[in-house]
Amino acid sequence: MYYIEVTSGRFVPRDVLIDLEPPTMDNIRSGPYGQIFHPDNFVFGQSGAGNNWAKVHYTEGAELIDVVLDLVRKEAETSDCLQGTGSCMGTLLILKIREEYPDIMMLTFSVFSSPKVSDIVVEPYNATLSVHQLVENADECMVLGNEVLYYIIFTTLKLITPSCIRGEN
Repeated sequence: MYYIEVTSGRFVPRDVLIDLEPPTMDNIRSGPYGQIFHPDNFVFGQSGAGNNWAKVHYTEGAELIDVVLDLVRKEAETSDCLQGTGSCMGTLLILKIREEYPDIMMLTFSVFSSPKVSDIVVEPYNATLSVHQLVENADECMVLGNEVLYYIIFTTLKLITPSCIRGEN
């Protein structure tokens, strides 16, 4: 079940949204789909990590991990199947979930970057650093290429301006 009914009878996604940069969460909350998310399940830091994997995994993200784990634990108690995304914070979360729930099967869908899709210079490094964590803590890892996903969006779905929201549909 990907949605849960809240007291008002409305259905909201079962999720925990995590980012170290407040503007990212502000954009989601103020966007067209912002009101469908449970407001208590937004976790964000006060400063970004500049796409620095180590900074997220060992310092900035580590400061938020207890809050995140509490929210994940709350969602896990009412869920048959946990899901998630992200390289830096995602691998830290996978590590902690593995410690908390050692007997569950951990499957990831990991999207690897491409210089044709993103101009963030450190993305290949972040992906490389994440692979070790995935090997150690995931039982299965489905690897998706961001460039291939964009190709499918442009050629098969015929979208001219893909976005995260439309790309994930």
